[in-house]
Amino acid sequence: MFFNQYRISQVIKYVSLVMGLLVLSSCVKNTKTEQSASPSPPGSLSVGEGFVNPIGYYESVPRFSWKLDPQSSITAQSAYQIQAASSLELLKSEPDLWDSQKVTSSKTSWLHFEGAPLASRQVLYWRVRVWDENNIVSQWSEAQPIELGLLNNSDWNANWIGHPDTDLNKAPSQQVLATPQYLRKLFNVSGDVKKARLYITAKGLFAPQINGKKVSEQDVMTPGWTPYAKRIESLSYDLTEQLVQGENSLAASIAGGWYAMRMANHIEQDHLVPARLLAQLEITYADGRIETIVTDDTWLSSMDGPIRFASIYDGEKYDQNKEMLGWASPQFEPKGWQPAISEKMDDVIAIKPKRHEPIRIIEEMSVSQIVSDENGKVVFDFGQNMVGVPKLNLPVVKGQEVKIRFAEALHKGEFYTDNYRSAKSTNYFIPSVTGVIQYQPTFTYHGYRYVEISGHDTSLPATKDWVTAMIQHSDIDLHANFESSHPKLNQLTSNIIWGMRSNFYDIPLDCPQRDERLGWTGDAQVFVTPSMYMADVYGFWSAWLQSVREEQGEDGKIPVYIPFVEWINFASSGWGDAVTIIPWELYVLTGDKTILEDNYEMMKKWLNFHEKKSNNYISKMTTFGDWLQPYPEILKEGDNGNRGNTSFSLIGTAYFARSVELTLKSAKVLNQTGDIQMLTELHQKIKQAFLNEFFDDQLNLVGAIPTQTTYLLGLAYDLFPEDKTPLALNKLIGLIADADNHLRTGFLGTPLLTQVLQEFGRSDLVYELLFKETYPSWFYSINNGATTTWERWNSYSLEDGFNPQGMNSLNHYAYGTVSRWFYEGILGITAAMPGFKKINIEPQFGQQLQHAKGGYKTPHGEVSVSWEIQGGALMMLVTVPKNTTADVKLPTVDLSSITLNGSDATLDKLLNLSPGKHKIEANVSL
Repeated sequence: MFFNQYRISQVIKYVSLVMGLLVLSSCVKNTKTEQSASPSPPGSLSVGEGFVNPIGYYESVPRFSWKLDPQSSITAQSAYQIQAASSLELLKSEPDLWDSQKVTSSKTSWLHFEGAPLASRQVLYWRVRVWDENNIVSQWSEAQPIELGLLNNSDWNANWIGHPDTDLNKAPSQQVLATPQYLRKLFNVSGDVKKARLYITAKGLFAPQINGKKVSEQDVMTPGWTPYAKRIESLSYDLTEQLVQGENSLAASIAGGWYAMRMANHIEQDHLVPARLLAQLEITYADGRIETIVTDDTWLSSMDGPIRFASIYDGEKYDQNKEMLGWASPQFEPKGWQPAISEKMDDVIAIKPKRHEPIRIIEEMSVSQIVSDENGKVVFDFGQNMVGVPKLNLPVVKGQEVKIRFAEALHKGEFYTDNYRSAKSTNYFIPSVTGVIQYQPTFTYHGYRYVEISGHDTSLPATKDWVTAMIQHSDIDLHANFESSHPKLNQLTSNIIWGMRSNFYDIPLDCPQRDERLGWTGDAQVFVTPSMYMADVYGFWSAWLQSVREEQGEDGKIPVYIPFVEWINFASSGWGDAVTIIPWELYVLTGDKTILEDNYEMMKKWLNFHEKKSNNYISKMTTFGDWLQPYPEILKEGDNGNRGNTSFSLIGTAYFARSVELTLKSAKVLNQTGDIQMLTELHQKIKQAFLNEFFDDQLNLVGAIPTQTTYLLGLAYDLFPEDKTPLALNKLIGLIADADNHLRTGFLGTPLLTQVLQEFGRSDLVYELLFKETYPSWFYSINNGATTTWERWNSYSLEDGFNPQGMNSLNHYAYGTVSRWFYEGILGITAAMPGFKKINIEPQFGQQLQHAKGGYKTPHGEVSVSWEIQGGALMMLVTVPKNTTADVKLPTVDLSSITLNGSDATLDKLLNLSPGKHKIEANVSL
């Protein structure tokens, strides 16, 4: 009996176990089925303005962004959930920093972290999942880390250090201050290192090493250029794998860079201040110990190294006899080195993490041809104007100084540097041996296409491998992809891209070669939008705008270049208005309200300055005018015509109105209800004053020379009454016709040409202007060998060389603003809603082109357009990114011939196109 009962109980247990396993198996299968059925997770996760897994991040309240997977089944997002935790384990189990829960929203960009503000050094892991249009949840994204840098001066225990000979109390000479300093510190590592972070910056430039090796092989000219009296940026490096047990060495060389020595054209009084280093290495051991190595007076210093001179404008001098082999390694014996002087940090200069990618060596380029090898001088041609430094692999003779010069173009066959003005832009190398040397400058940069070398070993014939171009610029994600059927238009596209690459050098420079190289605000405001179409430069512009805010005067004045150095100390209309134009344009392209929030007060202060410089709403502000307008009428002796003939007061008043309009739009976005009525009334008063002051009833200009820019400003900024815009347009077209259908516009008018003419249905005239071959035109420069965009329409010709009028930079991006029309006009891509949640696609066709293609990486993904016309038949391919819709509008089409994805369609069928690829065909008349 007992046996049977026992057997029965065992059977029952066995059956229960089997049933349990079956249920578990079923749950596992169901879970797997649910997971396999779940849409794929979001991708392209980033924080802030595009940072991916950053170390040394700058925001205590990050902004999260992601994109829907193009291959996912999700068409549109209906909700999202973000989780954030202090570790990967907690992120997957119980997020301790923030869980948004399910939020019903289609937003995928710039979502603010809503946990407690993050602290310096803090690490956050985050992930996101989304719900599709059918409320089906996706899988979780991969977790992404964010590690903050040192956010506050109080986080630093380090001091500024330098060589004692640079002590200002000793009144060091200019030569001493121009000599780079070498600094080093030995320290011991005792235990397993879990994490090591180097936080570092300089008053000037720094080049750090750990145990005799460069901390970064790519970063150059760090930390970059900010208003040094108010803020200096720091960089953060992961040195976990670079440290060794026992003795280690942390070292850096520093130079004055933008901080010290002369800056800007015509400045004779140098900035006689010394370079200084600030560094803090924090080592976290596996056992929990934390050790900190800081710059202080225990460091050793020398000024007897091989770099004897370094200057932004004037180049570098390197003496091989002074080389200190292994000077940054632990084994080096620092004989003759002196204790560094140490200066305490203060709260006047804020040390903040760098908020965009630094300048890096992006590319190497080989010599295209050797132009000449005679009289001891060799001229190398790279075939491309660019920015960076040369890397030499050169035969030399001991003690015989090598000289390296740079030029943008040859003047009637001769090496020419006059357009560099006072910038010597020359490197020197003094060899200690006879043989082949390698040399690459550290603390300077050059704008050039040609390199001339002399002082080398002339017994050997020159070869192309003697010089390699190390191309440098801010590490921006280039995605310019516009192409067309016209070779010269494609070359123009390339020239514009190279102009952008050359001048995006930590700040938006005007030019990279002469004794200027400043962040001119007028150039910036006309180029911000096309630059965004060609590259991911949101972080670049956002960072520079912080410098602009810091340089604004108490009265609202905006200097004409940022950062400001003493040279030109007045505000200019059309230049200072960058503070309203750039934030608004960035908002339209990104949909990120933060850019408006950060800059709104600056915008209002600038309006106050405008008003102070006006009389009854008519501007009296100084201006550079329509800078470098071609064929100016010289009205008085001594006038060089550089500022053009458009009325200065008219320009100022038009920009006053434009800045008020954009500030008003920003106020509405930000719900600044107290400002909206005031700005609305002010805008109307300026518009009325503009019309009354400058024009008669027939829109004839009163008391000034009528120019194309005169009417472009009024039309672009909606300053004419609606019933008179046709009259204004006729005036503009008449002035273009008077110029034999050539442009007569400078820096301010040129960006408006394409915009206005397309808006009023004259894209045919845009095509005609764009494809002109003769001066003034874009193709004129190409016909004369340009590989970048020029400062003047006629800066150079193959026959006559450089224009004798001066102002002849061959690397200026301002006239590259026409590339905006490549994307918004020829391809027709514009944002119907800020951030491209809704997209307009309205391509403009012209007889000059048979096909064109390209795209733009919106915050949601890439929108692309490709069209081809053969025999009047249009075939167009459109890709609409996930989570958006697009309206396609086709000009000059036969309505009865339209097909969409192979089916007959009407124009309304081209509206509200869903994400994915679409094929449109129609007959067009050009």
